Amino acid sequence: MNNYVITIARGFGSGGKEIATKLAKELQIPCYERQILTMASEMSGIDESEFVSVDEKLHGSYLVNLLKSVPYNTVVKPTEKDFVSDINLFNIQAEIIRKLAKTESCIIVGKCADYILGTNNNVISVYIEAPRSACVASIMNKMNVTEERAHQLIKKTDKYRSNYYKYYTGGKDWTNPINYDLVLNSYRIGREKCVELIKEYVTIKFK
Repeated sequence: MNNYVITIARGFGSGGKEIATKLAKELQIPCYERQILTMASEMSGIDESEFVSVDEKLHGSYLVNLLKSVPYNTVVKPTEKDFVSDINLFNIQAEIIRKLAKTESCIIVGKCADYILGTNNNVISVYIEAPRSACVASIMNKMNVTEERAHQLIKKTDKYRSNYYKYYTGGKDWTNPINYDLVLNSYRIGREKCVELIKEYVTIKFK
């Protein structure tokens, strides 16, 4: 098998990052999430905090951003005024994601990676979700917050992830199962079984 990429989109609190991390260990391949921001900073020379500030979210309101043109695959030069614009920061990350897909097997969490790599034959895209009650319980335990705060965090995080995905994919719905090879309910089957299922699907697709 040549190199392959597994992209993981996830609802907040569904355990998507945990599943991705365990899967990477099982498959003995790297898992990229925050690391992409560091790599983008190193490649461009732009401070990493700029990438963190737009990590799967948009500056300003979604409606305001809709009035702007949807980006294409062009990274602007450092001398241009839009060098640190949201669109250019996204395109820098997208360029890194495409390079990773060409050079190594890996797992990429978030970052619209399923869309960015949508025409690649070596990609498996996965969406992880769970019922709100399960996500709330997970966030309360992981972040040591109240139930009310957990609900707030889930609503806020899922909203900006959804808007980010919709903007950079030209209006696609982040939760639409058609976007993915696999859609898994981590509550019904359990996170460990999610890892097993994705591993099995890798074998099936790339046999």
